[in-house]
Amino acid sequence: MSKEKTKQLHKSVAPFAKSDMKKSILQLVNTIFPLVILWAAAWQAFSVSMWLSAGFSVAASFFVVRTFIIFHDCTHGSFFKNKKANDIVGTITGILTLFAYEKWKREHAIHHATSSNLDKRGVGDIWVMTVREYEEASFWTRLGYRFYRNPLIMFGFGPLYLVLISSRFNRKDARKKERMNTYLINGSLVVLYTALILLTGWQAFLFVQGIAMFTAGALGIWLFYIQHTFEDSYFEEESEWDYVKAAVEGSSYYKLPKVLQWATGNIGFHHVHHLAPRVPNYNLEMAHELTPPLQKATTIDMKKSLESLRYKLYDPEHKTFVTFRDVRRLMNAKTPALKLKAEKTRLETK
Repeated sequence: MSKEKTKQLHKSVAPFAKSDMKKSILQLVNTIFPLVILWAAAWQAFSVSMWLSAGFSVAASFFVVRTFIIFHDCTHGSFFKNKKANDIVGTITGILTLFAYEKWKREHAIHHATSSNLDKRGVGDIWVMTVREYEEASFWTRLGYRFYRNPLIMFGFGPLYLVLISSRFNRKDARKKERMNTYLINGSLVVLYTALILLTGWQAFLFVQGIAMFTAGALGIWLFYIQHTFEDSYFEEESEWDYVKAAVEGSSYYKLPKVLQWATGNIGFHHVHHLAPRVPNYNLEMAHELTPPLQKATTIDMKKSLESLRYKLYDPEHKTFVTFRDVRRLMNAKTPALKLKAEKTRLETK
């Protein structure tokens, strides 16, 4: 894709980067109200049947995801035209989803500015090592990376780390506004959770809230992971990196059933979002449908997304993700040649 075409593509989605007050208010209503109702139903069901309560809690988790999408739009300043309105709603939805608004806003902005850039990894993204980095890494680094990329760790402990540790503490270089926002959200959570525990009892609270937030966290990590980890995903070094290519070729279109598309706030149109972050979530599908070049983005369905769990390392030479097994075969093939080279060097130095 030429620079002129990429520039034109970026311009073509500009008309969709406009928030609609009525649509935003409606989304708040059809997301927050069902979340509260389902949470209350799970609490009431706790004394009747734990299985029924768990069912309501899992259903509530999808509305936690929708709430997070609103939070996410607010961090981009796309949910409302007014900055203050975005900040207020973003902070409130941050309390409901357990994320520090200003902290996540900054880290996520870095993610957008550096996504698929091999020289600028590490902030707001999933840890990705290249094949060469893995080959040259120490035993402990390899072991740590293997644990990190293990689905049980990523989707099991990942949600706990995000809400209990990462979102509760500021970065060392955080400015005062960011620090104060994190303190405000943490303090609000203490007050809110204390009130809910007094109202519902600590057992019911931990059961209902634990299931809802853990499930939502696992779903959130899954969506983020799957839309940047697919076989021919785009990654380049800084000198060759291109913002539009990173958006369209480094982010996928996750084609979900309509119910799940609605429940996840259209975030499956991730390629559109990365191309134009100011497009509110309720305009993403329209931007995709009315912009033909965007329809050429890598499309992943439910079956294909499960296959992507195999991909662990990125191979810049072949522009593709590979499995640990692929790399092991490659390293085993290299071993005899490396031993021969080492022996030759030893003999020459005698």
